[in-house]
Amino acid sequence: MSTESNAPSPNGDEASQPKMLTTKSNPWGSRHGKVPQKKNFLEGVKDEYDVVVIGSGLAGITAANILGRSGKSVLLLEQHFKIGGLATWFKRPGGHIFDVSLHGFPIGMKKTCRKYWSQEIADRIVQLDKVTFDNPQFSFDTSFTREDFTDKLVTEFGLEREAVEGFFKHLRKMDFFDDSNMTTGELFEQFFPGRNDVHRLLMEPISYANGSNLDEPAITYGIVFSNFMSKGVYTFVGGTDGLLDMMRAELRKNGVDYRTRVQVDEIQVADGQVTGVVATGGSTTMAIRARAVLSNANLKTTILKLVDPSHFRPEFVEEVEAIRLNNSSCQVYMGIRAGESIPFVTDLLFTSTRKEFQSHSLSDLHGESRTFSFYYPKGRPEMEEQRYTIVASTNARFEDWKDMDEEQYEANKQQLCEETLAHLETYVPGIRSKIDYVEASTPRSFEFYTQHQTGSSFGTKFEGLQPSMNLHLELPGLFHAGSVGIIMSGWLGAANYGVIQANKVDAYLFQRAETQQV
Repeated sequence: MSTESNAPSPNGDEASQPKMLTTKSNPWGSRHGKVPQKKNFLEGVKDEYDVVVIGSGLAGITAANILGRSGKSVLLLEQHFKIGGLATWFKRPGGHIFDVSLHGFPIGMKKTCRKYWSQEIADRIVQLDKVTFDNPQFSFDTSFTREDFTDKLVTEFGLEREAVEGFFKHLRKMDFFDDSNMTTGELFEQFFPGRNDVHRLLMEPISYANGSNLDEPAITYGIVFSNFMSKGVYTFVGGTDGLLDMMRAELRKNGVDYRTRVQVDEIQVADGQVTGVVATGGSTTMAIRARAVLSNANLKTTILKLVDPSHFRPEFVEEVEAIRLNNSSCQVYMGIRAGESIPFVTDLLFTSTRKEFQSHSLSDLHGESRTFSFYYPKGRPEMEEQRYTIVASTNARFEDWKDMDEEQYEANKQQLCEETLAHLETYVPGIRSKIDYVEASTPRSFEFYTQHQTGSSFGTKFEGLQPSMNLHLELPGLFHAGSVGIIMSGWLGAANYGVIQANKVDAYLFQRAETQQV
């Protein structure tokens, strides 16, 4: 484990400041690479499966579980040492457990988990008690339901109720087949012209949820916002580690063979259809036959690197090469010292010091806007000791971080931590004295740990949706499920996309079996 160093602060005695993880002393990570593995992580893997799933993000593991439950032989391969993708967690000295992306999701996650995972998992999904907005334009608490948002827009912003209800009605009519060229910004101007404060309220939480901005197609906003604007924001009691423990148990029960620390090197193709993969697990590399392959890896990586592009139409390759990747994230993880506590502030805080809203500014290096997710003992009631953590998140651009040398990188991470602590102090005075651990992650961290190109936390822009959904039409037997098109991002979007693609895989295998019998 890497060492820690005291980070001086202008606000108090250096000795009382929280300890911050340094980059230079970390022997492994985005600057230095992975720990070499000598063990055979493919031991016991069969030569052939019905389906190989590449990557264990929520789309990948949900698809694997559905296919395993339907009787298919499924091999799930994950390059990291834990399943979950960005739905993950980690431990740090001092007894801290940090959730990376358990910030909140729509109530639809409860239905998805009940139907495609288990009732026990669904029963642990509960509504957040409070969501808070605080910036120079407005400040209030909300339950984040459609009824409460409508009330706030009428009473706090002075809008006509008819206009607000008309806006929500318009959003509910949007679907995947909407061919309108209207942008989200144009949509807002249509219903709430000149109201930058209203645009901020409507856009900011969605930008943090899927990386979108006002220039994206309005459909990407409408579908995601409508999902959230039903019955509030929800979370999982037991933490991400508890959720993944229960998901692993379901995978085992349904016969899914899942392996971690396994890197898929190639998707193999013969006679115009997928035939399997070549994978390396520590000391061993082997070819594994499969009737179908579902990739939960980055879309561009899947098509342009894992498969020989010569197997696709040149026009399709050009289309994929032109797909824009979405932005990334920075996070600051803050652990409260054992034995200390903090009062209930809120569950999710959207905060900014920027006077007016500009959606692209949310990704600025050392910007003025961030979210704070507060984790209280109620989130992990099974722990013997009551613990508190806080995670701050900002959207970020990979290009702002990628070319920093080690000294610049460390200095900017330290600045990010200091800015975050200073901002947090305005909501929880004296919080520095209670925090004993601080660590920052950047787009480079996300790229390293997830292998997503440019550390993209939210997959691709909208134009990536159709190539992903129709990949099996370009190359029979190859399917993709992951964060694409902005719509299929976040916990619910990813899990539901896994459901959609699992059904396509099942239909393909059935049709293939029927054809072979004839």
